[in-house]
Amino acid sequence: MGNNEDQYLMLSGLQHFEFCRRQWALIHIEQQWEENVKTIEGQHLHQKADQPFVREKRGEKLIVRAMPIQSHHLKLNGICDVVEFIENPDGVELAGMNGLFLPYPVEYKRGKPKKGDEDIIQLVAQAICLEEMLLCKVDKGFLYYHEIKHRVEVPINETFKNKVTEMAKEMHHYYDNRHTPKVKTGQHCKSCSLQHICLPKLMMKHSVKSFIEGRLNE
Repeated sequence: MGNNEDQYLMLSGLQHFEFCRRQWALIHIEQQWEENVKTIEGQHLHQKADQPFVREKRGEKLIVRAMPIQSHHLKLNGICDVVEFIENPDGVELAGMNGLFLPYPVEYKRGKPKKGDEDIIQLVAQAICLEEMLLCKVDKGFLYYHEIKHRVEVPINETFKNKVTEMAKEMHHYYDNRHTPKVKTGQHCKSCSLQHICLPKLMMKHSVKSFIEGRLNE
């Protein structure tokens, strides 16, 4: 596919994709969206974190907000809420700064730690982008959860990197073919902002064809 950046997908879509393939397709392929309390609160939290071009130096730490990132390998691009650059002799040079620094992505989340991997997946993708852009090793990142007012350290390992790579390939496959997967219903449907568009209950009903075939086989 080459490195045509017009064909790159949104990195933030990984979280939707891990949560539900159909939700991701409704948003990113069909361009459908519906607000609920969770999405509105999440947007408000990110508006506070995303202050473009703000750089703040605190001792051995440089804090950069709303940093644009991309990966030619994943063919994804997006924005890091916050990247903390920590002075380290194994780090890289930064324009206008003395010393060497290693980057650590910090992603802000509205609620509390989840049972699934969707938050971690997004953070790992950000780490992959930073490694590719800065030619350095990113071995950890942080998820800051607004509900508990606490950050959680997340190790960046090869297992998660491989998962992100495979997910990015799958996303591009669906997007290139403009294919919206069928819903896999579950408890997660209740918290989905698109449940009134997706109508998961209808997907659980038998089709007329299957009903007739079932009666004929009785």
